[in-house]
Amino acid sequence: MVSVMRGNIVDLPTNISLSYFWCGGFMISSFLVIQVVSGVVLSLLYVADSLLSFGCVLDFTSEGLFLWLVRYMHIWGVTFIFLLFLAHMGRSLYYSSYSKLGVWNVGFVLYLLMLVEAFLGYILPWHQMSFWAATVLSSILQSVPLVGGVLYKYVVGGFSVTNCMLVRVFSAHVCLAFIIIGFSVLHLFYLHKGGSNNPLFVSGGYGDVVFFHSFFTNKDGFVLMCLLFFFGLVMLISPDLVLDVESYIQADPMVTPVSIKPEWYFLAFYAMLRSVESKVGGLVLVLVFLFVLWLPTLNKSCSYSLGRQYVFWCGVSLFFLLTYLGACHPEPPFVLISKIASFLIIFLLVMFKGLWVVPYSGGFPRVMVS
Repeated sequence: MVSVMRGNIVDLPTNISLSYFWCGGFMISSFLVIQVVSGVVLSLLYVADSLLSFGCVLDFTSEGLFLWLVRYMHIWGVTFIFLLFLAHMGRSLYYSSYSKLGVWNVGFVLYLLMLVEAFLGYILPWHQMSFWAATVLSSILQSVPLVGGVLYKYVVGGFSVTNCMLVRVFSAHVCLAFIIIGFSVLHLFYLHKGGSNNPLFVSGGYGDVVFFHSFFTNKDGFVLMCLLFFFGLVMLISPDLVLDVESYIQADPMVTPVSIKPEWYFLAFYAMLRSVESKVGGLVLVLVFLFVLWLPTLNKSCSYSLGRQYVFWCGVSLFFLLTYLGACHPEPPFVLISKIASFLIIFLLVMFKGLWVVPYSGGFPRVMVS
């Protein structure tokens, strides 16, 4: 056990050119530990009941400083994880790290599992926004051809979102957390097996290496301390910044909020879903976007192509635009702009993955630099 830890943490040969952008994996793992620990504490006190869940969650913030801290650590932890996910995946796209097939495939599945886990956790407080977000998104299942009705009843547990679904969501939320941990270990296994990409994007980039400790442990530790400082700062200054006003109103099936919207990390996908009049069409649009985003092709790094950098940053800008549009009320001109931006970002992703292809050689494309 000691030799395995030493070989993967202390004596691991690592390219000396790796920048701070390569700290993302360790940061995500650190915040994942925070989520699991805080989640275990909250799960021991949470009551999965449509009449009691809302009051139970509110009691977390009034019973004592410890539970208040644990609850807001869990709330802000998922926000930091998705911020780090965006930076981590953005770096992978920019430097074409997706040519590392094993690492990229497991990492992308891990991202999808985190989205599902976050959505399940968003339902558990059973406030107005979580209830109606569950109602809207689960209704999409009914639009799936042939198996939609059966699939909807299987997930929801009845004809509508009720206490039965809440119990199932709580069970799935707890179980999925341990599956995510397993995929994280698998992701790390493939990373250490095939080696990491590097900013120079050369397959011979391991000619100049250092041990992971103490060069990269100090670098990762410094970034972690900075993030934990901001993590504590936002919890103390503005703990409810990422919560909607509807989060303090108990779920009422008879009263629909003026504007139903999910958490910020779902807003871009939500904008795509409602940009198409058909529920099936919106779902297909999101699935096409995720498929093209996942598709591993053999491209060179953006560092060596000015045109590819333009395409990358235009795509990033459109993603943030869709995130903003997802928070807007579904009315003109927001819906039209969402539709245009959705198709445009898919087109740019196809360009990004389909052009600038280079021959495959070894772990990733070979680019010679002087």
